[in-house]
Amino acid sequence: MARPPDDDDDVDLGISLETVATVVDHIRAVQVTEETDPAQLSEDENSEAALLQENPDDMTEDSLREFVDGLNEDEQAALIALAWVGRGDYGPEEWEEAVRLAAERNEAGQAGSYLLGMDMAGDLLAEGVAAFGLSIEDVER
Repeated sequence: MARPPDDDDDVDLGISLETVATVVDHIRAVQVTEETDPAQLSEDENSEAALLQENPDDMTEDSLREFVDGLNEDEQAALIALAWVGRGDYGPEEWEEAVRLAAERNEAGQAGSYLLGMDMAGDLLAEGVAAFGLSIEDVER
């Protein structure tokens, strides 16, 4: 099993943890909204799905695509590479290669659509960050 880089070998992810956390939250909100039975929303008014339904226009696939596609090319490549690391395609020690290949893959600038096409993309991004010994759960939102 690959070890994350030591503190002495800090990796520049090329994207802030705040931005990754925002994307993860947005992806999860879109997925919860899509997967939730509307009848369940009325059963628990304080559930995450019910709370997200209060502002459905804020958390749509289109708004997520717009946010991600509005990031610069390096940030988009970093998001894709983090998802790949989270999925196990690459280890933290292969970060530079993953980012380079993600940038090549994203030449069309469709990172938002690409991420939305991945199953459990929010969890993959969180796992990718965790592979570097970091956590988006600690990021203030």
